[in-house]
Amino acid sequence: MTQLSAKQNIQAIVKAIKAEEALLRQKYPLLAHQNTLGLIILLLSLSALIGVGVLYYLALIPAWVCIVLAAIAASISHELEHDLIHKQYFSNQPFMHNFMMLTVWLMRPNTISPWYRRKMHLHHHKTSGTQQDLEERLVGNGIKNPFLRALVIVDGLLGLIISTKRFRKEINGFSFSSVFNAGFPIATAYFAILYSVIVFHIVDLFIPLSLNSPSWVLSIMNVFEFLMVVLIVPNIIRSSSLNFVTSSMHYYGGVNNMLEQTHVLTSRLFMPFHLFCFNFGKTHTIHHFVPNQPFYLRQMLSKKILKVMAQHNVRFNDFDSIKNANAYKA
Repeated sequence: MTQLSAKQNIQAIVKAIKAEEALLRQKYPLLAHQNTLGLIILLLSLSALIGVGVLYYLALIPAWVCIVLAAIAASISHELEHDLIHKQYFSNQPFMHNFMMLTVWLMRPNTISPWYRRKMHLHHHKTSGTQQDLEERLVGNGIKNPFLRALVIVDGLLGLIISTKRFRKEINGFSFSSVFNAGFPIATAYFAILYSVIVFHIVDLFIPLSLNSPSWVLSIMNVFEFLMVVLIVPNIIRSSSLNFVTSSMHYYGGVNNMLEQTHVLTSRLFMPFHLFCFNFGKTHTIHHFVPNQPFYLRQMLSKKILKVMAQHNVRFNDFDSIKNANAYKA
């Protein structure tokens, strides 16, 4: 059997993805209503996020249930934001498009502005696997030290601060202030609340702030602690899961073509993380070959397409790469 070139393998995968998409669209005419589907999914996930918050406020569910369900709802909003970055919904209707962009940002307040991230993400597609891929490097891709990597994965702001010196040397046009300011005002408020609660409770261990603080301070802290349960901790879980998965599956260094940009994560070890990032590790590689598809379509065609990818030299569960700072080894 003749061995295919990288270009031929890529073409075969792209052709298979597009063919399967065409079959699905023919089989399910509802898929033609892409704008409506995107809006419905957004409103349902937003309603779920608000709903579990109300149930927690009324003491009908415990904090841990609220956190888990809210994290799952927020993970759907990430997929929608990714689709919106590629203009999959209301691309010709600016008001509705920007309404959806703002809503998914509010549901995931520990992220930079989706309008700013669009530029960064499209650059990621051009530079994936190289030093210039700021988007993946911001979430831990290419970091060998496991402790530093864990910190970057969990806390994006600290990760940005720690990595700034290295990024200035290695990434063309990198600006700390540009990335930092891209979080204003939503991510700024998120981190202000998060660190306020952490500092308050650490100080309270040594100085009884909860007993000596003015009532207005305690009232603010009550609000902050409620937000920690319904929005902030769920998004720490969501973003940490996503960052761990995406930084594990993207290669860093040694990449020469699209086949070498990612590997597919189907291992059961990643199941807990996939719960909070909507199966990202199993389906994201499809997106690298055909970017302009809504996330639910990738889920629908993934079963067949993963088999095609395996036949055309896409790697699966490359744990050696994860151990070696995501380097691609020929």
